[in-house]
Amino acid sequence: MKGSNSFLVAFALLGFACSLASAFDPDPLQDFCVALKDTENGVFVNGKFCKDPKLAEADDFFFSGLSKPGNTSNLVGSNVTTVNVDQIPGLNTLGISLARLDFAPYGGLNPPHIHPRGTEILVVVEGTLYVGFVTSNPDNRLFTKILNPGDVFVFPIGLIHFQFNIGQTKAVAFAGLGSQNAGVITIANAVFGSNPPINPDVLTKAFQLDKNVVTYLQSRF
Repeated sequence: MKGSNSFLVAFALLGFACSLASAFDPDPLQDFCVALKDTENGVFVNGKFCKDPKLAEADDFFFSGLSKPGNTSNLVGSNVTTVNVDQIPGLNTLGISLARLDFAPYGGLNPPHIHPRGTEILVVVEGTLYVGFVTSNPDNRLFTKILNPGDVFVFPIGLIHFQFNIGQTKAVAFAGLGSQNAGVITIANAVFGSNPPINPDVLTKAFQLDKNVVTYLQSRF
């Protein structure tokens, strides 16, 4: 009887554990990973190949440089210094990364973009930022906030979002991302600057613009 009870308890615990388990493919860590039947021409995996743990060293988990301001002398007046698995190999498989965002005085913009593989949490340390994100179709709700030093805002994974400096001085923020390689797709660059270009007729109809305007925008990106 005792053995039978133990079996029932073990069975119940197994059933409970199975009810909590989630069976799904791991999230991709790059835009795509084409399957191969053999590894002769295999050049990439979902993530990075791992170093023998016995050969790991402190520098594998270290990066220096986030104290240095990024160059904001560009068309959008912003700079993003990314610290992901390419800069810190030890981040591989850990599901996190970091970025420093610098903004030129009034008008510095991190244009509307998405991170296809990670949620972002941002904290302002200097200046004043107008930030926001837009939800998916069909609602397309806009959530915005004005952030001052010490304020924090979250941008859910995969949603279009932006940061804009509305202050008269430079602004600095730091962002944590829920992926070792969250990726970034800047909307304007992707739509109007794709290689090769998207057929202007597609964009003319999608944006309800004159074709000459679309052609001009494509020439800008």
